[in-house]
Amino acid sequence: MPTSWHRTPEELHKIYVANTEAFYRVAGRSTAGELDKFMTDCALGLWRRSGAVTQQHVDAANELYSKGRERGSWLLWDLTGAVCRAQDALPPMFLWSLAERDRREGRDSSRVFVRMVTNILLHLAAVDDDVSMAEAEYITDVSDRLSAVCDSAGVKPSKPALNAADYVTSGEPSFIDKNPPAASAAAEAAAPEPDKAAAGSDKAPSLDELMAELDGLIGLADVKRDVKSMVNLIKVRRLREQNGLPVPPMSLHLVFTGNPGTGKTTVARLLGGIYAAIGVLKKGQLVEVDRSGLVAGYVGQTALKTQEVIKSALGGVLFIDEAYSLASGGENDFGREAIETLLKAMEDHRDELVVIAAGYDGPMEKFISSNPGLESRFNKFIHFPDYNGAELLEMFRLQCKKNGYTLTPEAEARAAELFNELYENRDENFGNGRTVRNLFEDAVVRQSDRVAALPSPGREELMALLPEDLESEDE
Repeated sequence: MPTSWHRTPEELHKIYVANTEAFYRVAGRSTAGELDKFMTDCALGLWRRSGAVTQQHVDAANELYSKGRERGSWLLWDLTGAVCRAQDALPPMFLWSLAERDRREGRDSSRVFVRMVTNILLHLAAVDDDVSMAEAEYITDVSDRLSAVCDSAGVKPSKPALNAADYVTSGEPSFIDKNPPAASAAAEAAAPEPDKAAAGSDKAPSLDELMAELDGLIGLADVKRDVKSMVNLIKVRRLREQNGLPVPPMSLHLVFTGNPGTGKTTVARLLGGIYAAIGVLKKGQLVEVDRSGLVAGYVGQTALKTQEVIKSALGGVLFIDEAYSLASGGENDFGREAIETLLKAMEDHRDELVVIAAGYDGPMEKFISSNPGLESRFNKFIHFPDYNGAELLEMFRLQCKKNGYTLTPEAEARAAELFNELYENRDENFGNGRTVRNLFEDAVVRQSDRVAALPSPGREELMALLPEDLESEDE
């Protein structure tokens, strides 16, 4: 059955501008770039749940730009790839500031933003003239995440966002269901262990190998020092126990703070292996989730969903990204149920589960201090700083080497300038490693366009990245 939310690309752009302009009047136009990026990220995640990615989705994606900003330039092939790689969008940082202002001034602009996002996403779900249940569930989850920010800041109640489930027109399987990615960490963790004798090469890495891998990470000097101190502390505790000496209580649960792309997940994976290598954990696997992986949409289901994730993480590390989104001020928010279930499991399985909660610095500090149970279990914070220009350049070199590309001396000099500029002008949404990946992927596209025009490119031309490949003309 066709949906009443379907619009032409031109109509969709008018709706987008009308909504965003109304928002900028209360929040300020300085948020335009971040808002457009957030809505595009939401669209990519939403269309993972659609039946297919078509030219209709491309046309819609290109209309997601605020008044006065540049129109999108998506093509079908790169939009499809972006949809396949899409991750759940983080609540934009300006929403936290806006919610705090609302609380102080008794306003509800942040809740207006939640309603605006929900409306736009319903139109984006309907670009193929259909709104599936999977799309509706995604829209509801985005709305819940944003509302949790408002709730945690104490913003006064307001008119709720539309219930996306009321506008479902079909049960079409999602694009990602038709084109499944590799098995998730949770699924891998829940799978039975292979026969080590038969596998041979599946031997778990040694402590020395894991510590060498940790040392090989770019930057993160303070993080490496903190991890090594924890390992030493655990070793000495073991020796004291063996010699009949008392040992003070110690929590292995951690809080990782920092911007996206700073290596938090990578270090969490290594830490799981290190804990297994020194005998603290049985398996050391990493299970990575966020709010959507723990919280369900109905009463009583969140505890069951959280318990299943915890079960898959036993013997290893449960890594909760954007953990602050679980906390909210509303009595009916299901994130509270997830927190209580998690706290009970941390007590019941204290010797077989390590939990690492991760997110932005400020929101994570508020999250931990919001609950005495969280404060008592998470007493060790590790901060992941932004990478500086030299470290970003080193990451870019590794991307080139890994993928068979070379930088000419001129290109390397220009790359160094670009990364220093990016670092010096960074804001709270700086992407770090993700920025490097995006710049590398964009450079490969430009290089391909350039090399395709050559009459008979050789091996060197196919590999070389030139200065003009690193940025478009308007940049």
